[in-house]
Amino acid sequence: MKTIQKSLLTLLFLTFLQFSFAQSSVDVKLYPSEKAPQISKHIYGHFAEHLGRCIYGGFYVGEDSEIPNLEGVRKDIIAALIDMKIPNLRWPGGCFADTYHWKDGIGNKADRPTIVNQWWGGVTEDNSFGTHDFLNLCEALNTEPYISGNIGSGTVREFADWIQYVNHDGVSPMADLRKENGREKPWDVRFWGLGNEAWGCGGHMTAEYYSNLYRQYATYMTDWSNTTDLYRVASGASDGNYNWTEVLMKNIPKNLIEAVALHSYSVIDWGNKGSATEFSETQYFQTMQRAYKMEEYITKHSAIMDVYDPAKRIDLIVDEWGGWYDVEPGTNPGFLYQQNTMRDAMIAGMTLNIFNNHAERVKMANLAQTINVLQAVILTEGEKIILTPTYHVMKMYAVHQDAQLIPVSYDSPLFEKNGDSLPAISISASQGPKNQINISLVNIDDKKSHTLSIDVRSLNIKNLEGLILKSKSIQDHNDFDHPETITPIEYNKAKLKNGTITLDLPPFSVLVLKGN
Repeated sequence: MKTIQKSLLTLLFLTFLQFSFAQSSVDVKLYPSEKAPQISKHIYGHFAEHLGRCIYGGFYVGEDSEIPNLEGVRKDIIAALIDMKIPNLRWPGGCFADTYHWKDGIGNKADRPTIVNQWWGGVTEDNSFGTHDFLNLCEALNTEPYISGNIGSGTVREFADWIQYVNHDGVSPMADLRKENGREKPWDVRFWGLGNEAWGCGGHMTAEYYSNLYRQYATYMTDWSNTTDLYRVASGASDGNYNWTEVLMKNIPKNLIEAVALHSYSVIDWGNKGSATEFSETQYFQTMQRAYKMEEYITKHSAIMDVYDPAKRIDLIVDEWGGWYDVEPGTNPGFLYQQNTMRDAMIAGMTLNIFNNHAERVKMANLAQTINVLQAVILTEGEKIILTPTYHVMKMYAVHQDAQLIPVSYDSPLFEKNGDSLPAISISASQGPKNQINISLVNIDDKKSHTLSIDVRSLNIKNLEGLILKSKSIQDHNDFDHPETITPIEYNKAKLKNGTITLDLPPFSVLVLKGN
């Protein structure tokens, strides 16, 4: 009897070991398909609002600055953004857009009127950075401009004149004015936002009122058939305001719209957002919960759009996203200046994977914001600049730009805290030029590493290389005394054998593999 009991206990123990071992490895399967959508490069877009030190003291230091510049824009920032492969840049807001009158920012700079930035700190700006400066910057960056137009306090004629000013290649009042101001050829701006957050700072409008106003403005932006090929973006919902999306999709004719926007920030509590650097394990988990809500928002807004647009002709544009915390101590509360830690790298990696995997509907996104504001990719202090962990994630993920999505399936282990749980692992994959395979992997668990087994037998990968972003503490960040505390390093621990990649993904890390 004792022998039987011992044998049963041994069998149970071996079964437990086998089960535990099986659970410790995450099996990942890639399903390449010719029908899979392209991941638009514009998902990797950025946002530059007249807010705090994003434009003045960030991008723009003036032509007389001792900091090397191109027409007043810092050359080191231009170089860093080119290196990151920035595909588009949204300007001038944000909330600022619906107070901005573009004619105040053209012509002789000494003659331009000032403007009080009522939304962000009440500071007075001199309008020295205007339409020419922004569009010339975009040319220097080889990136597409995305102009957010004023329909909150502007007029239809003002909006239509702006389009004519920057796009008309012929004789017209606005084209002539552009030429008088030193620009012969038009810039051919394609992306136009019709207002910003119309439900809030853009006018506290109802969805019904805004959709009618949108129809009016969109009508006068182009001709009957939109032969000027403008890409018109409606001011969309915040987070889970699904009624807003439904009203717009129902009320706006399809020939007047190319995209609907969505804004969502990873904020723990709007009344107590917490420190950007001194946060607890619980606060970190709560931030990840908010970031992961992006999956739900995109899924549900897309489902509504599918009802009215099953052919998916109208795109979903997430033109504001990112982490939002309390400002750094001693800085102007209206300037929204915050540090950028490995927590932000987790937000970026997870969110970009979500966008990639929804590439059928999501065609553009804009991280908020580029320099010195919110989840910035660059911070400046005098002549110094910092490339943040978020910058490095965006640069690592650039391999996905305009590549074909490879659908992925896996069962993620759980990241658990205080009785709640989230998927610990986030993955997206794509196939780029010369059949290069790109796999981006994120482990948001701040304690546990995870072993992954990735089946790539259908992809004929012979060579493998990787870059990983990791650090000792989730609160780690780059500062002006230590600007390279966090930088990507080569990852050579992934093993490729018999069409299977095996690797260990460390806690709070972002890994991008490239295979060919």
